[in-house]
Amino acid sequence: MVKQDQFPQIFTQLKTLLQPLVPPLVVGADSLDSYVVNAPAASKYPAGQFVGSVRLGKAYVSYHLMPVYMFPTLLDDLSAPLKGRMQGKSCFNFTQPLTEVTLAELTHLTSASIERVRQANIV
Repeated sequence: MVKQDQFPQIFTQLKTLLQPLVPPLVVGADSLDSYVVNAPAASKYPAGQFVGSVRLGKAYVSYHLMPVYMFPTLLDDLSAPLKGRMQGKSCFNFTQPLTEVTLAELTHLTSASIERVRQANIV
């Protein structure tokens, strides 16, 4: 059975992965159940571009990381436990607080993702 009372803790864990990336990323939403970061507006992307988010839902907490969709090779070295949390091509769902190992791996993946979008001149 899913313990929704742990969802705020999970949300906070995941939000702390994206917060240090502002700036250069721009906060698109910041509420009790949603945190969104976007690339700033640029000539190629005048409205900016979605980069990542954390969403607290009823069944799980979602961590979206769009660069892994744009650059799937970022997932080549992903561990089986973290790969098992994937829903679709760029979303990870969590119902339990992240372990130190999972948090470290997701931190590394987030950093690598942001570096990759910088190389592509998106950020």
